[in-house]
Amino acid sequence: MSYYDYYPEYVPVAKRREKAKKQLEKLKKKTPNLTPIIIEGSAIANTWWGKAWNKNLEIYADYSNRISRGRSYVRNGAVLDLKIETGVVRALVQGSERKPYEIEINILPLSNEKMDSILSLCNHKIDSLAELVEGKFPKELAEIFTLKGEGLFPTGNEIKFSCSCLDWAGMCKHVTAALYGIGARFDEDPMLFFKLRNIDFEVLLKKTIEQKMQALLDHSDKKSSRVLDDKDVYGLFGV
Repeated sequence: MSYYDYYPEYVPVAKRREKAKKQLEKLKKKTPNLTPIIIEGSAIANTWWGKAWNKNLEIYADYSNRISRGRSYVRNGAVLDLKIETGVVRALVQGSERKPYEIEINILPLSNEKMDSILSLCNHKIDSLAELVEGKFPKELAEIFTLKGEGLFPTGNEIKFSCSCLDWAGMCKHVTAALYGIGARFDEDPMLFFKLRNIDFEVLLKKTIEQKMQALLDHSDKKSSRVLDDKDVYGLFGV
């Protein structure tokens, strides 16, 4: 790590953006399928998905200044490519060097215990799960996603980072930029969240419905206080 990691030379925002733009145009000539993160406006993310992801990622930072510098990088168009696959994100982030840095973010799959816990939480929210298919995010599901240590968002032990830069920190500013880029990508397609967490959403919905049906069957022989006896029905209607 060099002196400039702590005291970087100031580069105007316009110059950073222009550098990133030129590098992107150059790379696209060789790799036309690049998918850069383009931020429109002041907010990195606008939907619940993106905002919640970005808020969650801040627990991974080992130095707070890298959070702000990562935000600056992604806003300035430095994330030249970002692809979300099952359990892994790969990105190219333009830094101070001529060649962009290569970032890889790996997320462990959910444990069976955590998946069972999430299925249990989903059991009473089938209608809310169905709304996700339509691109909505019901407030009722917020707990399932963000419950600390139990939700679908990865904990610090479930996510690993690597960057080709020389910064010794586990979460450098380039990794941070890529992480914020994931939040921006969720704005475009929330279902990528399930792909990243290696969850088949259709299977999740199916299992939740099956659990709900089984619970109903288990209680089918038990009388509910909400069901009227015949004599109560007669009395209700004056028969």
